[in-house]
Amino acid sequence: MSKLRRRAVLGAGAATTLPFHVFAQTAAAARPRLMQGVQSGDVGSDGATLWSRADRPARMIAEYATTESFTDARRVEGPLALEATGFTSRLRLDGLPPGQTIFYRIAYADLSDANATSDWVQGRFRTPPPAEADVSFVWSADTVGQGWGINPEIGGMTIYEAMRSLAPDFFVHCGDTIYADDPLASEKTLPDGRIWKNVTTEAKSRVAQTLAEFRGNHLYNFLDANLRRFNAEVPTIALWDDHDVLDNWYWERRLDADPRYGEKNVGVLARRAERAFREFMPLADGLDGPMRLYRRFSFGRRLDLFRLDMRSFRAPNGANRQEKAGSNTAFLGIEQIIWLKQALKASSATWKIIAADMPLGLVVYDDWRRKSGFEAVANADDGPPLGRELEIADLLSFIRQEDIRNVHWITADVHYPATHRYDPGRAAFRDFTPFYEFVSGPLCAGGFGPNALDGTFGPQVVFQKVPPPGRFDLSPLEGSCHFGHVRIDGTSGVMTVSHRDASGTAIHSLDLAPS
Repeated sequence: MSKLRRRAVLGAGAATTLPFHVFAQTAAAARPRLMQGVQSGDVGSDGATLWSRADRPARMIAEYATTESFTDARRVEGPLALEATGFTSRLRLDGLPPGQTIFYRIAYADLSDANATSDWVQGRFRTPPPAEADVSFVWSADTVGQGWGINPEIGGMTIYEAMRSLAPDFFVHCGDTIYADDPLASEKTLPDGRIWKNVTTEAKSRVAQTLAEFRGNHLYNFLDANLRRFNAEVPTIALWDDHDVLDNWYWERRLDADPRYGEKNVGVLARRAERAFREFMPLADGLDGPMRLYRRFSFGRRLDLFRLDMRSFRAPNGANRQEKAGSNTAFLGIEQIIWLKQALKASSATWKIIAADMPLGLVVYDDWRRKSGFEAVANADDGPPLGRELEIADLLSFIRQEDIRNVHWITADVHYPATHRYDPGRAAFRDFTPFYEFVSGPLCAGGFGPNALDGTFGPQVVFQKVPPPGRFDLSPLEGSCHFGHVRIDGTSGVMTVSHRDASGTAIHSLDLAPS
């Protein structure tokens, strides 16, 4: 069994090693509680983040070990959980042994009574392997959308239990971690007359506008026992997308025509939503300074994962037909594109997986009812790259010119699972190496699709599962929910990508050998 190396543990504030002792306890009702459980995230060769939340001002305390009995445990003092952080706190661990299951537990000490300490809540995660070992992960998106929330009659969001049962090394949440613009009613009627019943809360009874309401949307998801159990065992790498703020948002947008919102400036709402997202997701970065989501996560010699941010740097949605690249065609933005090119070129991993919150070739309209404006990259013009496509064309060309191999994409957003192969032989723009885009979702939301494919980069459908003709907003009871699973064989390097339904049953699978 590997032992923990005696290196520093980094948190939001200095973390110090504490002596081992048992805290005296006051009455249970007076002790802090961890109502949202624990979670880990942003795990990679450089460490992992531990997260939890207290029910009052408290000091985070963590122990971590390579044995479930905690015989080799280290105890560290974490940051304060205060009202200013929504009572959340996080701790960054480094110096962890590779290829090792790390067991951890978190407690909180009340700031007003040192003897009032919570019970421990335990979790675990696995560090990346040192060599050609197997690696697996799951991905999906869209939690509690279109009025489909936590239904206790069916056991809640059981898709999280299906993902947990596969024992993946990590989970990529491709965005819409909440639906801040989608209130919940206690019931929703299906077309066949069945009644879907939701757990409801005050925060989910209206669109989110205040920081407290955005926090309340995140807190709602933690009411689900499946999610809490999943979080305790599978580290999350989280992206954000539109419904983390509101549908199809961009910084310059205004809501003057939407009577639901008293705050009309979307930029103001986005800053509040961003704060809540950063508080409740187990990110590597702290809460101070600009959010920098884009990051590479290394998992041994077989896999590098590149997390993108397709929301923070985009220009306003519009016709998306500009002939020259500029500030009005930005999607990933210059700084992120430069980083991604350099990170891809520097990667020596067999597989390079780009995690995006929106697809490249599927047409996603800004106003789907009128089919006007564009929310994603594609512009429904099968010709040469225009608008946001110029940025992606430049990236794809760079990958080919630098001979960077085995680059593929995972994404979500469109609420149905699909596999697309992008082929320069079928494309208007041909200066790229063929690649696959794997789409999944939703986790607990309505099912839609299919979306049209834009021919600029030559995508073709290898697989898709969409609602029956004429059906819109398919419910979880009717099979709307899906996730994807990736397994890389450490010996052969073969990557198997499967689409799965909410029960975990594989509905399509594809084996890819590394070039």
